[in-house]
Amino acid sequence: MLRNEAGSLLPMAAVGFLVLAAVVGGGLDLSRAHKAENRLQAACDAGVLAGRRAVGTDGFDDDVENEARAYFANNFDAEQQSSLNVVFTPTSDDNGNTVAGTAEADVQTAIMTIFDYDTISISVACSASMGVGNSDVTMVLDSTGSMGWTLDAGGPTKLSMLQDAMKNFYDTVDASVAGGNARIRYAFVPYSQSVNVGRLLQSSWLVDEMDIQSREPQYETTTVEEFSHWEDPEYSSSEGFSEIWISDQGVIDGQEFSSRDECRNYLGNIDGLDNGASATMWENVGAGSSEDDTRINNNGQQVTTSTETQRQLRYSYSCVEERRGWFWFSRTYYKPVETVEQRDRYLYSQETRDPVMKTVVTTEFSHFLYKAVEYDVSTYKTFSSATTPTGDDGADVSSTWPGCIEERDTTPAASFSYNSVVGITPVSANDLDIDSAPTSDDDTKWRPMWPDVAFYRTEWVSTRNGGYWDLTNSHESDYGGQAVSRCPQRAQLLTEMNESAFDSYADSLIATGNTYHDLGVLWGARLSSPEGIFASNVNAAPSNGGNVSRHLIFMTDGAMQPSISIQSAYGIEYHDRRVTANGSNHHTRRHNERFLAICEAVKAKGIRLWVIAFATGLTDELETCSSDDSSFLAEDADELNRAFQEIAKEVGELRIVQ
Repeated sequence: MLRNEAGSLLPMAAVGFLVLAAVVGGGLDLSRAHKAENRLQAACDAGVLAGRRAVGTDGFDDDVENEARAYFANNFDAEQQSSLNVVFTPTSDDNGNTVAGTAEADVQTAIMTIFDYDTISISVACSASMGVGNSDVTMVLDSTGSMGWTLDAGGPTKLSMLQDAMKNFYDTVDASVAGGNARIRYAFVPYSQSVNVGRLLQSSWLVDEMDIQSREPQYETTTVEEFSHWEDPEYSSSEGFSEIWISDQGVIDGQEFSSRDECRNYLGNIDGLDNGASATMWENVGAGSSEDDTRINNNGQQVTTSTETQRQLRYSYSCVEERRGWFWFSRTYYKPVETVEQRDRYLYSQETRDPVMKTVVTTEFSHFLYKAVEYDVSTYKTFSSATTPTGDDGADVSSTWPGCIEERDTTPAASFSYNSVVGITPVSANDLDIDSAPTSDDDTKWRPMWPDVAFYRTEWVSTRNGGYWDLTNSHESDYGGQAVSRCPQRAQLLTEMNESAFDSYADSLIATGNTYHDLGVLWGARLSSPEGIFASNVNAAPSNGGNVSRHLIFMTDGAMQPSISIQSAYGIEYHDRRVTANGSNHHTRRHNERFLAICEAVKAKGIRLWVIAFATGLTDELETCSSDDSSFLAEDADELNRAFQEIAKEVGELRIVQ
């Protein structure tokens, strides 16, 4: 063939091989480049998705950028893709609401390098945002007294940390719906030893009469005769005189007579007096005086005496014998003497009144009897003022319902459970019925919690060292005290809220009372249930016609902590014994049993149940209560905020927008 000069097969074959190599090699290298480009796009998408998910309250910061780069690097192996000069650049023009990225690389060629094409450049763009569909979020918030504590001396309270995390949660979700038509609604159930749902309930759902562990004033009755008035007076009068005294005496004209008869004759000629007359009539002298005196005599009569006093004079005349000289030389003379006498004349006028008596029956406070008392609450449950004689010494006390409730009738069972066929068992526990509305039977109705009339009973327990006061099993006692009763902020049904309204509600939360987890999650379930008493609110269709996802966020800073002596949604449990048969046996465990049964019922309704344990242990009960992968342990404010942010991102939906 070499010696054959008739054709050009070899050159033509060589040229053909070169063309074939270019065609085949170019296709192969372009295929490899396209594969690398697809992988680069996937890595870019993963990076911006991770970056968008990492966006927190600080927006697009270094942590977000580093998270995006890390996810990109984990999803694009440059060596495996035969790539050089790989560059990924994440950015955000709206501080994290949308995270964008560009990625580029040079893919090494396998065959085209013989034609001096060593690499093929590829580049992609990507961006991710988070959107939220229609969502209902019910926040069940621990509002017990410990939320008012601080984690560090002088630091903010746990409640203030919760309020900040709630507001950040709202901001995150709100940013995710910006520019869209998604509907977001919020409901709130602050809880402690009761829940404040009174204004959410129809009046007919509350009883009109109820027994409350309280106290009744006891009185002592006395009967006495008391003065009523005086009868009409009886009048009397009398006259009296004082002793007579001589005020003056003197000889008349200095006359002296030798015989008595001459003297008397002389007197008879004075002022027309008969011979021998001895006295004139009494004459009044000067003005008289008067005086009144009222007194009660020994017979109990009122005697008023008016005394008029008048001074009187009387003149008396007599012949006084006087002897002069000695012995047989003596001589008798007579001299006329005028004597002036004085006295006081009294005129007495008396009014004598007999008393009229009346029988008076008096009732005085003796002591309180501590016992269960039936109260009419038909006025109190309407938020009108009601008056009870439960104040000091039986004084009337007026009070108005704050809105917290006592639960429906229940059963003191040792254990509770939930299954999809019969629900929560035992079924006789009306209080754990999430969905049913009350009937005409009072056992199915709620009761207004009345703090002002709640009292526990005590008795003295003697010991070798003295003794102490303790709760008593007796149905009545003369001793007791005011039960501690706390009522948190009002609950709120699902409603759309602007930022100002949401923040105002968060700021209104207070920290007070004991921890009843079962009560909190129970009312969170009632406010969230599509089949329950608030179904018309829950099932209100959004205007966009889309489906609604439902979330219940349960946040607590402590384990279950019921008390047998306070007034709670279960009354004063030691006396009312609605949860335990003897008022105390396995008290906390029984409340936990109720809690877990309700949690299962919530999850069975398709509601995602999130649990956040804040500054406390994530107990087995709390972790069991939550939906899968939906529990958080937050030791401080930052971790609490991150927990709420993680939930906010789950409420929303990450999506690639480019």
